[in-house]
Amino acid sequence: MPDFALLFLAGIVAGIMNAVAGGGTFVSFPALVFTGVPPVIANATSTVAALPGYLAATIGFRRDLAALTDAPLKKLSLWTVIGGAAGSALLLLSSNRAFALLVPFLLLLATVVFYWSEPVRQIAARWRSVVVPFGLGTLLPVAIYGGYFNGGLGIILLALFAMWGMSDLHQMNGLKSWLSFALSLMAFAIFAFAGKIVWGPAAIMSAGTIMGGYAGPAISRRIPRRVLRLLIAAVGFGMSAIFFWRLIKGV
Repeated sequence: MPDFALLFLAGIVAGIMNAVAGGGTFVSFPALVFTGVPPVIANATSTVAALPGYLAATIGFRRDLAALTDAPLKKLSLWTVIGGAAGSALLLLSSNRAFALLVPFLLLLATVVFYWSEPVRQIAARWRSVVVPFGLGTLLPVAIYGGYFNGGLGIILLALFAMWGMSDLHQMNGLKSWLSFALSLMAFAIFAFAGKIVWGPAAIMSAGTIMGGYAGPAISRRIPRRVLRLLIAAVGFGMSAIFFWRLIKGV
């Protein structure tokens, strides 16, 4: 019963975080490890458990997503699925240890880019050949990252959208939720085929992510834009600090 309650509550919190700011994996993954799930399998299971929460959040942001008339959703979804498949396959073939060394740096960079998005967009405007709005060259590496290690994917996607010139946080959250769902759906197929999912904990946590993911958009709309941006930055910097501490301690 304590494990059941922990996984369910972690799912709710992770679902809310993924819908509002991203970073839900840093609640769901430790919860799975704490209940005795091996780290690699916990990583795969937490990605799968987030799947229904992403779908619930996408439904909650459906009007904002429909307003994205300039974004090529079909192409973005296809590129995300391809990158997610590559990252998930890479996880099955390699150790998390080497990639984990990069995680705090990637999270810190993503958070800085998001929080100071205006200067970044001004700089990016001078480098259109490098940072192309809705470009494959920037989305594919992020999707590979998400398939390999889902932690902080929402923060990185929000940072990427800022670099593309997007400014409406609700639209950004809607697109983030949809692409995260598409990526996790592909990861689910690969991890399930490889036998890397513990189904009981995944089901319990998924029930929580559905509740949290559905409540997230409503919570997001009640938070002023400036406060929401600060909340996203706080989550990002906090996760970066935790992973730098883990890196220094060799955890």
